[in-house]
Amino acid sequence: MSNPLDVRMFTVGPVQENAYIATPDRASGRAVMIDPGDEPERLLAAARALGVEIEAILITHCHFDHVGAVAPIARATGAPVYCPEIERPLLSEIMSWVPPGFGPFEGWEPEHIVKGGERLTLAGLEIEVVFTPGHSPGHVTYALTPAGEIENEGPGSAASGRLRHPRGDSEEPAQAPALLSGDVLFQGSVGRVDLPGGDWSVLERSIGTLLERFPAESVVYPGHMGVTTLGRELQTNPFLAELRTAAANAADEGRPMGLATQAPVATGEPSRR
Repeated sequence: MSNPLDVRMFTVGPVQENAYIATPDRASGRAVMIDPGDEPERLLAAARALGVEIEAILITHCHFDHVGAVAPIARATGAPVYCPEIERPLLSEIMSWVPPGFGPFEGWEPEHIVKGGERLTLAGLEIEVVFTPGHSPGHVTYALTPAGEIENEGPGSAASGRLRHPRGDSEEPAQAPALLSGDVLFQGSVGRVDLPGGDWSVLERSIGTLLERFPAESVVYPGHMGVTTLGRELQTNPFLAELRTAAANAADEGRPMGLATQAPVATGEPSRR
């Protein structure tokens, strides 16, 4: 079955952040918006041009360049905001965390908080929330597929589950999701860890979690730069050398990769960027 998921990227603001509008298919008229960082009127105009209603706003993390347009878009659309639990103060008191020369931005009190492990059904999409700290303490990644019932085969089986489609009783292997990864993994790079709350070892474990949990063909929609795939980054990203070695050794020994040797743990305080 072909994947009708439609994800549109809009690069906004002085930091060139990627905001996204995702819809289960072009005819549904339903969508979520991810990380609206700036230029709210442009993003609202894009939703109108696509003919979709924004039913939810998803935030990967609360650095100002990812949330600067949340308040005006939430007000204009009535869409509830889903925010990482640890980073809620950065959104509600945004100007306390914005460095000089940026803004002004308006704070917003999110309607919902997430911390990883949730499974949401919004705008005709199945959304798995994965805790991926390291760039920021509360960072999450959203794994999107068109709505269907994912039947798990055990703990941590998101990638190997079965997807029962609502249009029939047939089953087939779950589709590779679209990964809205924020500032975890980029095309040829990774998120910064030199900001308050950043930690390379935690970020590396978070990337390992994504590599082990989802298929190599999963498309990564990052917070900056271009779209890529998990497989491409595992093969070519210079920052993933240790994870690449671990994956190669596991393949040679015929065992699971074991890239995420322990669950990511958030460290430090919310960072200011």
